[in-house]
Amino acid sequence: MNFNVSKAWLQSHTEEILEPGLRIVDSHHHLWDQHGVYLLDELLEDTQSGHRIVATVFCQSDYGYRSDGDAAYRPVGETGRIAALARRADCLGESCPRVAAGIIGYADLSLGAAIAPVLQAHIEAGDHRFRGVRHIAAQHPAFAAKLPSQPPPGLLGQAMFRDGCRALQDAGLVFDAWVYHPQLYEVVELARALPALAIVLDHVGGPLGAGPCRGMRDEIFPWWRQAMAALAACPNVAVKLGGLGMSIGGFDFHKRERPPSSGEIAAHWGPYIETCIELFGASRCMFESNFPVDRISCSYPVLWNAYKRIAGGASATEKADLFEGVARRVYRLELPSAAERDGLSHQA
Repeated sequence: MNFNVSKAWLQSHTEEILEPGLRIVDSHHHLWDQHGVYLLDELLEDTQSGHRIVATVFCQSDYGYRSDGDAAYRPVGETGRIAALARRADCLGESCPRVAAGIIGYADLSLGAAIAPVLQAHIEAGDHRFRGVRHIAAQHPAFAAKLPSQPPPGLLGQAMFRDGCRALQDAGLVFDAWVYHPQLYEVVELARALPALAIVLDHVGGPLGAGPCRGMRDEIFPWWRQAMAALAACPNVAVKLGGLGMSIGGFDFHKRERPPSSGEIAAHWGPYIETCIELFGASRCMFESNFPVDRISCSYPVLWNAYKRIAGGASATEKADLFEGVARRVYRLELPSAAERDGLSHQA
C-alpha cells in the first residue's frame, strides 16, 4: 500500500493549532522508503507543523534491514539506520524534536532464548535509543495482505515466543503488541504469564471495522471494551491511543472528497480513546500519530487537534501524562524535564 497521500487533499482542510504550548511525545511513528518515502524530511515537516512535538518514538517498519548474514540479525540494520537519522536530527538545533528518542525494532521472539544476543546487537546499534521490540501478532485471514507476512495463529501463547519475551524482559526492554481485537485475550494471557514484562498495546487494541467486520461496530465495541478491561487489570500493560485512521478501522475518512475536521475525528474516535483512559487511567495511556499510516485519514496538525479535543476534560497533570509523561517513562526516554526544557527556552 502507498501511504503517500495527496498533499492537496490533506491541505484542503486546515485548522488553528489548539493548545500550541502542550508538550507532546509522538509515541509511535514509522520511517521508510518502501511504501512511498517517509523519512527524516517528511517527519520533520509534520512534527514542525504547529504542535509542540518534543520527541518521537520510532516503531519497526521493515526498513534498512541488512541484506546478508544471519537472518536473525538482519533487522539490526534498521536500528542502525534509524539511529543515524536520529543523530542527523540532533544536529538541526533546539527547534527540532528529539527524533527517535526511543527505537522499537524487530527481533524474531519465536527463536526463544536464542534471541538474547540479537537484542544485545540492537542495543549496541541503537546509540542509547533502543527500547524494545514489536513482533507483529495481528492475525486475521481477511487482512493478510496488509502485513509483510501473516503471523501464525496463537503466536503470543507459543512456548518459544514466551521464552523470547523472557529474554526481552531480562534485557530491560519493552514488548510492543499489535493485535486485532479478537486476539486481545491472548495479550491478557501473555501479560498474566509474564507479569514483569513491560507490554505496550498498540492502536487501542486494533478494533476492526472493515471487511467482514463492517457494519458491526455496535456489536464489536462492547466485546472490545470487556477485553480491554481485562487487559487493564494487568498492571504491566500500557496502551497507545491512536491507529484508528487505518483503513481496517472502517471509518473511511480516506474516501471523502475532503478530509475530516478534528471535531469529526474526535466524535468518531472519542469513544475508543475515552474508554482506554477510563480503564487504564491517564498514567498508562499515551497518544500516538501512527504516521504515515494514519495520514490516509487526515493531516498531522488536525490529528493532534483531535486528540486535544478528546482530552479536553482532562486535568493538566493527566494531559502531561497522556501527551508526554507516559511515553517518557515507559520507554525511558532521555529528555530534559518539562521544567528544564522550559527553563532553557526562557534563557535562550
